[in-house]
Amino acid sequence: MIRLYDYPLSGNCFKVRQMLAWLGLEWQPVAIDFHPGKAHKSPEFLARVNPRGQLPVLDDDGFVLRDAQAILVYLASRYDGEHRWYPDDPALRGEITLWLATADEITGTASAARLHDAFGYSLDVHAARRGAHALFRLMDDHLAERASAGGKWLAGSHATIADLACFPYVALAPEGGIVLDAYPALRRWVRDVRHLPGFIGMPGIFVPLPAA
Repeated sequence: MIRLYDYPLSGNCFKVRQMLAWLGLEWQPVAIDFHPGKAHKSPEFLARVNPRGQLPVLDDDGFVLRDAQAILVYLASRYDGEHRWYPDDPALRGEITLWLATADEITGTASAARLHDAFGYSLDVHAARRGAHALFRLMDDHLAERASAGGKWLAGSHATIADLACFPYVALAPEGGIVLDAYPALRRWVRDVRHLPGFIGMPGIFVPLPAA
């Protein structure tokens, strides 16, 4: 049985929950009191689960993985028989890997600003917001160019783990004081991800209402 050490308000945990849903996998949550309890920093958690003190953590019948992007690669590689979410094409995998790195940068900027505003973390929020805006400008330009050629995803002709990895903390950016009004292509992409079949959402990112 797959076990996920999880916190409902974490965008990184959401990525994994969404991937599990899209793959139709059964899994068991292990709730961690990230806030206000900071259970992810407890001596027991650090010793037994993740010495880095981070979420999410996946335990697949004893195989433990501790990074959100790495977990997406693992789940798609092992359980996606159609190779949709992490296609075999080497060039496309190279592009996807670049966006997985971008997802880490989004976590260090947009997510950090959200931790400051919503969770009271002490950090340089102005630097975090500047970094997020720089990334979002690049993403908006890339998506606008893709749209001009008839595409709408970060890499390839359909949604991949690249889109899922980058999505949550872009969609949640306003909770960190980062307004997306200046990024129309990025906002369209957020909408397109939310409208993918089987989208489950999370607090702050709602599942679209069915069309009337």
